[in-house]
Amino acid sequence: MLARVAACAALFLLSPVCSGMDGSTALPRPQAAAFVAQQPAPDVPRLDTPVENQTAPQRDAYVATPIARAEPADTGAAMSNERQIERPRSREPEPFGLNAKPVAAGEILTKWSGVVAEIRADDEVLARCREGASCPSAARRFLAIIDEGRARNGRARIGIINRAINLAIIPTSDVAQWGVADRWSAPLETFTTRRGDCEDYAIAKYVALRAAGVAEEDVKLVVVRDTAAEENHAMVAVRLDGGWIILDNRSLALVRDNEMSWATPLLVLDDNGVRQFVAPGSIAKLQEIAPGSF
Repeated sequence: MLARVAACAALFLLSPVCSGMDGSTALPRPQAAAFVAQQPAPDVPRLDTPVENQTAPQRDAYVATPIARAEPADTGAAMSNERQIERPRSREPEPFGLNAKPVAAGEILTKWSGVVAEIRADDEVLARCREGASCPSAARRFLAIIDEGRARNGRARIGIINRAINLAIIPTSDVAQWGVADRWSAPLETFTTRRGDCEDYAIAKYVALRAAGVAEEDVKLVVVRDTAAEENHAMVAVRLDGGWIILDNRSLALVRDNEMSWATPLLVLDDNGVRQFVAPGSIAKLQEIAPGSF
């Protein structure tokens, strides 16, 4: 794994993350594959979800309408203050057992910073819902998943949230839904349209797990290179019992990071920003990649 990461960092980081999909076709789940050298990649990576092997149930026709953002509550209370945090048993390294180097600039960091701001706005809408104020239907659906997860602990909590969000969203490419190559959505936008691609599933799980009580330092959004499908893919990593479990929108299974032989780790995202995975001794290699190319 460490050798693959060192060899692949410069080649894969700039590749598109997940190919476009509209939920109409399925691919078999990726199997282990040997590394194949990639052609030079475009300057900007995109998070466009691959064709899913598990399509969410068909929903009624929807109308994508903007969500009215509520003003902050006078008390300043946020959803994060209500969370019953599950504290980690021990401090473990990043997912996949790798070091990670901060990304200081670039489009990935800009997109993630924008989503973090939208998540904060969503938190205020959810807080108003908790207080009994008028609540959008998208927020009610998302809160129901959070509450279902909060009622359980450990692996059961993680599994409930993974399953519920996988089945709540119809896999749809950004081109099909928005007419653009790459758009990252906060949970309430995704739950309004009920459609999204790989990073939209991952962002919704990231927020729901934290709101349901998983400690902030125990939830990460990760981007990997799927060497079987030859594309990049966004998922969520959750720390549990001294290791990391990976949540994939293409499966209901909860898989350990060390069991994902088809995945080459690229990026990890959380409240601390964006970091690039690097194998030990490969920090110098990272300096060869210009920050603006992310």
